[in-house]
Amino acid sequence: MPDQYTVRFTRAAHDDLTRLHAFLLDYDLDTADRALDAMDHAWAMLARFPFSCRKAEHAPSHALLREIIIPFGASGYVALFEITDASTVTVLAVRHQRENDYF
Repeated sequence: MPDQYTVRFTRAAHDDLTRLHAFLLDYDLDTADRALDAMDHAWAMLARFPFSCRKAEHAPSHALLREIIIPFGASGYVALFEITDASTVTVLAVRHQRENDYF
């Protein structure tokens, strides 16, 4: 097991992050920046401990497909990711917890 995994993002996950940030920018720049900080903290944790995150609720038999909860405000975000190989984690999608599911 590596000391740290490389965290990469699919185009869809990158688009999700852009959309979520743009939504908050409509309200408050400081809030949008704090949300990005919360996500950066989550990615750092994911790079160190991806197996500590829960298995994806809709795919319990796929042990390498997991979710990380990103606390922020009254609800926060959830990111779907896959432990791609022995040194890489791929974020597949990111949603606000009040959005429809990403499956």
